[in-house]
Amino acid sequence: MLSRRAALGVLSSASAQAWQSFYTGKDVAQDKPLELRAGELTMLFEPELGFLRYLRYNGKEVIRGIYAAVRDENWGTVTPRLSNLKLESAASSFRLTFDVACSQAPIDFFWRGSISGDATGSVTFRMEGEARSTFRRNRIGFCVLHPIEGCAGQPCTVVHSGNVRETGKFPLAISPHQPFKDLTAISHTVEPGVKADVLFEGETFEMEDHRNWTDANYKTYCTPLEKPYPVQVPQGARIVQAVTVKLTGAAAPSIPRFRPRRLEHTLRIQPAAANPVPGIGLGATGDVLTWREANRILALKPAHLRVDSRRPEQLRQALALRLPIELAVHLDANPAEELKALRQTLGEAKFARLLIYHAKEKSTNAKWAALAKTYFPAASVGAGANAYFTELNRERPATAPLDFLCYSINPQVHAFDNASLVENLAAQAATVESARLFAGGKPLAVTPVTFKPRFNPNATSAEPAPPAGMPPSAVDPRQMSLFGAAWPLGRLNYLAEAGAASITYYETAGAQGVLERDAGTPWPKAFPSAAGQVFPLYHVIADVLEFSGGSVLRSKSSSPLELDCLVLRKAAQTRVIVANMTAETQAVRFAWPGADARILVRKLDEHTLRKAVATPEDYRRAKATEIALASPNVELSLAPYAVATLESWKV
Repeated sequence: MLSRRAALGVLSSASAQAWQSFYTGKDVAQDKPLELRAGELTMLFEPELGFLRYLRYNGKEVIRGIYAAVRDENWGTVTPRLSNLKLESAASSFRLTFDVACSQAPIDFFWRGSISGDATGSVTFRMEGEARSTFRRNRIGFCVLHPIEGCAGQPCTVVHSGNVRETGKFPLAISPHQPFKDLTAISHTVEPGVKADVLFEGETFEMEDHRNWTDANYKTYCTPLEKPYPVQVPQGARIVQAVTVKLTGAAAPSIPRFRPRRLEHTLRIQPAAANPVPGIGLGATGDVLTWREANRILALKPAHLRVDSRRPEQLRQALALRLPIELAVHLDANPAEELKALRQTLGEAKFARLLIYHAKEKSTNAKWAALAKTYFPAASVGAGANAYFTELNRERPATAPLDFLCYSINPQVHAFDNASLVENLAAQAATVESARLFAGGKPLAVTPVTFKPRFNPNATSAEPAPPAGMPPSAVDPRQMSLFGAAWPLGRLNYLAEAGAASITYYETAGAQGVLERDAGTPWPKAFPSAAGQVFPLYHVIADVLEFSGGSVLRSKSSSPLELDCLVLRKAAQTRVIVANMTAETQAVRFAWPGADARILVRKLDEHTLRKAVATPEDYRRAKATEIALASPNVELSLAPYAVATLESWKV
């Protein structure tokens, strides 16, 4: 057996970099989180991010996370750098202190953090900060994340300034606006007789439904958005805040006992609950594809290619590939003339659909879609948001003139670590479920789906150019990693199960695509791909597109933050794709959804990666491993960030 480093290898000497980059796009391993306990409240602290995560009581998630953020004048989050971390802990209590530097010119902000937990189940997170330069900010301070599961639709008690109390509920459908403002405390029931109180100090806080941006939580933050921003922070200004979480009614602390880590996950598959496989397409890039690039894209058989009307080079790519076009039309001052000119330019192009946007509207007025229908009477015409779901949710168009509604999603508006990206998968399903409540029965097109935001719709100044040798902000090195294959599988699962009719993923080629250009990467250190390789996610998309016209069966993982799956059926053929979302080997057991006696398995992992990305055609043609089922259960082990594709084999 090859060592992990040898098994991964590199694809060429020009792309040589440490082996970790092929797992997550990073060339260094992350620090392991610290396990902490306050009475019966357990939690994790991530030293790399200063993030207190997963506060749990009796196995139930009470608070998803607490962290302090520095947001610049364009809502960019300044990366925290921790040092001088010290931990004192006892059986049921602890005290943790650390220093944090948030430096990104012109911002230089330093703060000292402390987190203490006692045996009563009380935890206080405190920050004391000082501006070491003068800069403009939109926000500095704590964010507290309540989980969706256990809170959605459930009652809570809110305390406002002046000790004014209000009884309310966490929103079930995604709330377009802040559910609660002017917060000093909020409490909810964790289980009968046990309540969690959260107290805020040092600023004015309010809550937003974070699912609007596909973050799977309700976020309570400061400063209220009603106050002007950005504001100037003078050098020497001090900021002191604290958040306290208290359990009331909890059992007295027990003697700490060893709780073995779950060694095996389970999947529950419901063959009777199914939705159609959505139409899955790709976004066009701006450059002409080489013969090999084009053939690899066509081998996927995407349902369509998304083209921007402002970029004629994308249209040329779509016409060359002869794929149906999903045309994003951007109207401005003279919509009728612009649509007329576009009709003349496009001639007899074959359309999958037209997405109608207007430069002065974050969510398109349906009248522009009705106007487009007069120029493209045979096309399917829809409208919505070119940026985030929140714009569509806040400015809902009239649906009568529309054939469908559309919006774009990405998981990195607020958080950027792997754990948050996996958490946010569930919120993507929530956008579909909530949109269906006001879509008037019209289909939903999620387009495009990307790893990072394509642009900043809320910027108040121009984005600075990237440093020399670094890619633009829309590029994420995880695009080329094994995590970049595992994570999109969860996205497909949630969106398909929720009932999205169409999904557009990424681009065809390049750093935001499904394969690298034959010319290679322009940023070999920051994005260490090899010329001509496909990215691991190429194979996940291929596995799903082979079941176009089939069904997605409903499934549920016992631990969706660690392992998830997508179950497909077409005629008599069944395919189960399972993804390990973690850096640790995971085991899974599940009942095969059928009476098949033999199963074929193909793995995409550290041992098969080289062949899969360098010679994808050979990888996909290679004989899969056969499993003979001695019982209805399949048992499988997955290496870090591995994806396994299992399918029934008919003799």
